[in-house]
Amino acid sequence: MARLLAAVVVLAAAALLSLFFWPELLGLQRVLLFAHAVTLRGAAAAAALAAALAFTVIALAAVRTRRFFASLAIICLLFTAGSTAVLVDRGFGGPGFPTKGENDLTVLAWNTLGDSVSVDEIATLAVESDADIVSLPETTEPIAEAVAAQARAAGLPLVAWTFAYDEVAKARSTSLLISSELGSFSDTESGVTAVLPSVVATSTSGGPTIVAVHAIAPVRSEMDTWRSDLAALAELCQDPNVILAGDFNATLDSFAGFGTPMSSADGSALIGDLGACLDAANVAGAAAVGTWPSGFPALFGTPIDHVLATPNWRTTGFRVIGDRDEAGSDHRPVLAQLTPAG
Repeated sequence: MARLLAAVVVLAAAALLSLFFWPELLGLQRVLLFAHAVTLRGAAAAAALAAALAFTVIALAAVRTRRFFASLAIICLLFTAGSTAVLVDRGFGGPGFPTKGENDLTVLAWNTLGDSVSVDEIATLAVESDADIVSLPETTEPIAEAVAAQARAAGLPLVAWTFAYDEVAKARSTSLLISSELGSFSDTESGVTAVLPSVVATSTSGGPTIVAVHAIAPVRSEMDTWRSDLAALAELCQDPNVILAGDFNATLDSFAGFGTPMSSADGSALIGDLGACLDAANVAGAAAVGTWPSGFPALFGTPIDHVLATPNWRTTGFRVIGDRDEAGSDHRPVLAQLTPAG
């Protein structure tokens, strides 16, 4: 009976860790618990490695239960190896950005934790980056206007839009700054994401639709809303010329199943990461770098802040900015360079 029970426990542990490693196998990537485990691959791999070492020590010390604990150690080691392989495949960043071309766009996204980041910090980063688009979830209108004014004074012609569901919480505001050099845009709209606003700016001069994204976090009480937010963002990515940037509260694993077939610039068939949009970090080989929380090493964080674009844009650079961890936000900024495809 003891051996049977041990076998059941080992098999159950193997099955559970398999689903934590790849919940897409059973469509569990947006289900409570599995959705959270898979977003923290680095931390989960480290925890499994620690467990494997602990089980190994116990196996060496306990002769009668050695096989049981050794089996658990092997399962944990396999989980660690698999998770590490996925992280390596997604990448930790590559070469720097190429020289910005005349038609290239630089996109900056930073969840500022409800105005916790100063105007100077945001404006300085925008100017240093030569940003054409700045997505600022949780940034209120006064801060956004002040950032745009400071950027314009430094020669970066940004114009600010803000949408707020209410003024009860600063997280209920999202701001979007767009260079006036990109032409004119229609009045922004929202309602795309239900609880936290996402700002949608539609070009009236033939340019892209630009979306500053803030999806709800997948907490227990908001799982349905989180899933519907991601579905709504995927629907936006069915349009032919869209750029989305901001806090998606989701990783590539969370996006799985929302991608649609598309053709790349060279005519080859692809599946989009979200709708027909491709994730700039994934294209650039930097999708394993954590953006939240900024207090954790990037290897152990979760990459939930993204820049995505439809196939008419080609990613030529992406990086998670790691030198602003003391600026006041719990998110790291992300920066992407997009080049017109074709």
